[in-house]
Amino acid sequence: MTRVSLDDADVRILGFLQEDATLSVAAVAAKANMSQNACWRRIKRLEESGVISRRVTILDASALGLDLTVFVSLRASEHSEAWLEMLNSAIRDIPEVVEFYRMTGDVDYLLKLRVENMAAYDAVYRRIIRSIRLTDVSSAFSMEEIKYTTALPLTARPS
Repeated sequence: MTRVSLDDADVRILGFLQEDATLSVAAVAAKANMSQNACWRRIKRLEESGVISRRVTILDASALGLDLTVFVSLRASEHSEAWLEMLNSAIRDIPEVVEFYRMTGDVDYLLKLRVENMAAYDAVYRRIIRSIRLTDVSSAFSMEEIKYTTALPLTARPS
């Protein structure tokens, strides 16, 4: 994807929408100190360029009983395209995996899970090891969430 240039007005608009995507164009325009039409055009451009990829509702995991956050480190048993596709397919179908990364260093892949409790984690663990051959699976359990945000840092970057 091509990097998109942002000016101060774009950054203000994105900041407001990152905080509350339900704001109307009129509300965003008023907060950004611009006309509704100008604000609407900017939002459309930001959507079309892929800067705004989607608008979602963020749920409270604890309110849903998903109190355990687990970081699972995976070490691959091999590094072939076929194995990678099998891993991607297996992990993609596990809803408790909320984030999935390919890493550098000693760990090949890192997963973030949100589950109810240790038994729910164990069920996911067993599903993973049944689905794909791994050299090592190591898990760390979060004791406290100190910072969580979906908001990205924004700065104006002229073209």
